[in-house]
Amino acid sequence: MPISSKIAESLTHSSWIRRMFETGIILKKQYGEENVFDFSLGNPDLPSPPEFDAVLADEANKKGCFIHGYMPNAGYPETRIAVSDMLRRESGLEFTENNIIMTCGAAGALNVILKSILESGDEIFIIAPYFPEYDFYIDNHQGVKVESRSTEDFLPDLDDLKTKINSRTRAVLINSPNNPTGRIYPSHTLKKLGELLLAKSESIGHPIYLLADEPYKKIVYDGLKYISPLSFYKNTILATSFSKDLSLAGERIGYLAVSPLIEDFGDIISAATFCNRILGYINAPALMQRVIKRVLNSSVDVSIYQRRRDILYNALKKIGYVVMKPEGTFYMFPKSPIADDIKFVKALQEKRILVTPGSGFHRPGHFRISFCVSEQTINRALTGFEEVFKKYSCL
Repeated sequence: MPISSKIAESLTHSSWIRRMFETGIILKKQYGEENVFDFSLGNPDLPSPPEFDAVLADEANKKGCFIHGYMPNAGYPETRIAVSDMLRRESGLEFTENNIIMTCGAAGALNVILKSILESGDEIFIIAPYFPEYDFYIDNHQGVKVESRSTEDFLPDLDDLKTKINSRTRAVLINSPNNPTGRIYPSHTLKKLGELLLAKSESIGHPIYLLADEPYKKIVYDGLKYISPLSFYKNTILATSFSKDLSLAGERIGYLAVSPLIEDFGDIISAATFCNRILGYINAPALMQRVIKRVLNSSVDVSIYQRRRDILYNALKKIGYVVMKPEGTFYMFPKSPIADDIKFVKALQEKRILVTPGSGFHRPGHFRISFCVSEQTINRALTGFEEVFKKYSCL
């Protein structure tokens, strides 16, 4: 076999998200792109803000020695200062550039921090449903994933965590606003989670880190606000990107932020800076770092996503689907009218509707709809959603 047996096995269990996306490519060639309703991939379709375009053009036109060269592995100091200033205003904590590492997106940030803190066999807890690539990130660095199922309203089950956390637990990884549910973790949940992790850290004799993956923190609806866990637990580390709020998914720019309340946070930053290099990222893209520091307060027009959410949510509820209204992100996670979510997703596919089964997010019986698509696509797909629902809801 020309490839490793481990990767060969991983390929057979590759992401349902990508699998459905690739199915969409085939169907679009067969039926025409306008006749396939692709809700599979969370690829932001809104244009980047005008101020981003202006700053990008300005920075791209600059000339000089080393303007596209290496910089410190943690990133340009001035960019890290801008990010730390933003986090200091948001959290009230004394962030400085020494708490920040610029990374190749949130995925890069998570891989860097996991490489930095994990010993072989250390456990990382994840709340299901969750973004399935987390499994691979943990395995990359010889960690062990431990799954904790969320409550029926998609919040962490603190009793389950309390029972399962043990001396091998190194971190708990959370994602709010959540992919795939759209749920925002409220302050009372984060407070209780912080209290639990503090008590468990003291009882087992080493800190349990709270890793917060937060690339959707600006995509929130109905006047709600993203609530950061930084205020509720001192051993918090943030991983995020600008992929969603600035529509920069392909530019791979994000950052890792280590709370200044963590004892010896400098050791973590030093390790993560080293890992940023040895994992092959070297540094985050130079041009994007220079742009980002000037547009940190910008965002796409979130009201467009909210309007799409409302159209889709109201229509699905009227049809009869059981679905929680997303508080953020551009995802919806309805219940399948039958227990076999994969079978139901395949039935939708016959109507040229592409969604992702909940099984791919470790929550069977649901399916994810990514509504970063046009209103026309949503409206044209509704007939198919209704026809398939009626077919299976009578069984």
